[in-house]
Amino acid sequence: MHKGIEKSRYGKLSNGTEVELYTLQNANGIICKIITFGGAITEMHLPDHEGKFADVVLGYDDLDGYVKDTSYFGALIGRVANRIAEGKFELNGRSYTLAKNNGPNHLHGGPKGFHKVVWQAEASNTDKGAVLRLTYTSPDGEEGYPGALKAVVTYTLNDQNELLLDYEATSDQPTPINLTNHSYWNLAGGGTILDHLLTLEADRFTPVDGTLIPTGEIKPVKGTPMEFTTAKSIGADLQRMGGSPPGYDHNFVLNGGTKVNLAARLVEPKSRRALEVWTDQPGIQFYSGNFLDGLVKGKRGDFYQRYTGLCLETQQFPDFVHHPNFPQSILKPGEIYRQNTVFRFLVI
Repeated sequence: MHKGIEKSRYGKLSNGTEVELYTLQNANGIICKIITFGGAITEMHLPDHEGKFADVVLGYDDLDGYVKDTSYFGALIGRVANRIAEGKFELNGRSYTLAKNNGPNHLHGGPKGFHKVVWQAEASNTDKGAVLRLTYTSPDGEEGYPGALKAVVTYTLNDQNELLLDYEATSDQPTPINLTNHSYWNLAGGGTILDHLLTLEADRFTPVDGTLIPTGEIKPVKGTPMEFTTAKSIGADLQRMGGSPPGYDHNFVLNGGTKVNLAARLVEPKSRRALEVWTDQPGIQFYSGNFLDGLVKGKRGDFYQRYTGLCLETQQFPDFVHHPNFPQSILKPGEIYRQNTVFRFLVI
């Protein structure tokens, strides 16, 4: 394949709905593959310092894997990414009840959130790169959320070795919204991510309770295992995190403002592949793959063990609906929700 975007058939759901695969390639040979089921990034092929390419995201070999998936590999997440305490919230004097699909809490939009729907796709080659525009309209009441919400997510792979994710949404009723992408990265293309070096542009984080719901506090990272203000291996302080299994699944408060700023930098020392995450969001969820249990059969027949991949989810703060001191993200009729994230790929 040459530079551009190509469509192919990926599979068919049990109800007969066709799922398409789009392959985006830039002038430097970087390839990104995305399916219309969940808008999931299924493959991302990047070169190392010797020019050897490897697929650096976790996923499955076929559609059935994504249909059964409970790990959100590569998927678009909505209406509200992350957790909502006790699966309920109040808005304008009304109470709303959501699915409890993560212990006592609601997670990532519910069991049939945006990661489990088929998006409508439009592909184009532009002077800005290979573009895939995905659209989904969530009906009023879907997964318990108010209002009919139209979401548009545009993936662009350009020749600057960037994958741009531009999110937009409108709603006919006030509704909470927090869209993100849930790709699991492993820049080595195999093994664990414990030797990856991570830098987060975040001096503070939001502590959580035993069910990973924010306490409402915002605390400094300095002197704690949460400190990634300079490059540090992910395994360095992992055991100090405690938990069973130990690991990270926390929201970091980004230092940047409302413009697109550098949020994270990830480096794999041997391959010298690097990933920068740029965003206009106030937070980023760093998840170190603690809950991968070795039972998930992924690509090439690999069983994904703990710490096989990590997520860097650009977002609003978790459970913001219950914390007035957190930035709020309630989309009202007549407004447009926008979120911009850039994955920039480098060899260092």
